[in-house]
Amino acid sequence: MQNDSVKFKIEFKKRLYSFALKLITFIDQLPNDNVSKRIGDQLLRSGTSIIGNYIEATASSSKKDFTNFFNHSLKSANESKLWVSLLKDTGRAVKEKTEWFIVELDEISKIFASSILTLKGRK
Repeated sequence: MQNDSVKFKIEFKKRLYSFALKLITFIDQLPNDNVSKRIGDQLLRSGTSIIGNYIEATASSSKKDFTNFFNHSLKSANESKLWVSLLKDTGRAVKEKTEWFIVELDEISKIFASSILTLKGRK
């Protein structure tokens, strides 16, 4: 059981890092208009914050801090879904590219939400 947990943590960290790399490439390919730049800036902050807070959680000194950083990652993932959806619905990004991000962010959010419930003893 312990090995599965360690393996999951390693794979999840790699998944978050890969997500951030793909997000940076996606943002770089947005149109060069004012709205795309602003939304892209917001998406870059929230999207890269997911792994940033995850890394901070792994280095936290208490369960409360750990849970708090997971909460921040969850909020950042949810915020990122908003920005990607806006880019899709305004036609500033290709629908097929945004769909992958929305699905991935939804899965990442579910993992964080489930972990938070477990940490709080509600699951």
